[in-house]
Amino acid sequence: MPMIPLRDNIGSQHYSVVNTAIIAVNVLVYFHQTTLPPAVEARFLSLYGLIPAYFTSTDLPLHMDFAHKAFSFVSFQFLHAGFWHLLGNMWFLAIFGDNVEDHLGHAPYLFFYLLCGFASGGTHLLFHPDSTIPTIGASGAIAGIMGAYFFLHPTARIVTLIFLIYIVELPAFLFLGLWFILQLAYAIVTHGQSMTIAWWAHVGGFVAGALLILLAPRLPQAEIGRKLKTLTQKRGTPRLAVLTPTGPRGDPNVYGELAVSRDEAARGTRKLISLPLGMARGVYSVRIPPGLSQGSTLRLAGLGRSAGGGGRGDLLLRIRITY
Repeated sequence: MPMIPLRDNIGSQHYSVVNTAIIAVNVLVYFHQTTLPPAVEARFLSLYGLIPAYFTSTDLPLHMDFAHKAFSFVSFQFLHAGFWHLLGNMWFLAIFGDNVEDHLGHAPYLFFYLLCGFASGGTHLLFHPDSTIPTIGASGAIAGIMGAYFFLHPTARIVTLIFLIYIVELPAFLFLGLWFILQLAYAIVTHGQSMTIAWWAHVGGFVAGALLILLAPRLPQAEIGRKLKTLTQKRGTPRLAVLTPTGPRGDPNVYGELAVSRDEAARGTRKLISLPLGMARGVYSVRIPPGLSQGSTLRLAGLGRSAGGGGRGDLLLRIRITY
């Protein structure tokens, strides 16, 4: 994989309970798979994986009734071919899923996730109707999450590992746009060939996620959804903040921004801030006093650039209250 996301810079306002539960179910199902003998696992994947030919061919001994075939559109999303397949999918889901759940709410997010997976499976069936290979994996549903993220947070920054060598920060629209173009290109180039990756499922999931998130504002939200959002509201921001302060050339003082919650701004808190090379590099514990308002500035003496003569400028942190 040429591009691996390491993290994004968008925090969520609520605990991502559904996204975490989906990851947990995927991991538990995979551990169950590892306990099965090879012949039993093959049978397990045939029963719960998505096999297009079971829906389209009259020549196969169809050993599943309609209910089992319909269920395979859900169950295939929770099966994986190996540890790295599982890890890659769950990594992407952990990075992008929390923000989409934060936007949609918990119960709608679960339906959204399953619908994206259903759409990815349907797209794979459409382009490979005669395939007898079980299609498995959460990547189609996760592609839908990425399609939604593309429209929700296009200017978010994605810290990305390129070719396992370079670490760069890309805007989300560029990272996700390139990812989608690659999936589409692979799908077109490999169409009709025997393959181990369901490229069309990725394309279908991404498009479904993008369309569903654009339609989401028109859908009513149940009262239970609003209550769940209230219960899972976060009271604080991450304890560690990685800062990249800036300032005019020649000015030993540098300027940055620190995100805190309303609760933290009112009651005060402590944060760990990490500063880059060129300033007072290191991790520092900083006390945030109570009673701060939006746009307040904290001056941290001696954490700026070298001022010559052994002295250092200051770090001026503007407070941004997020939720």
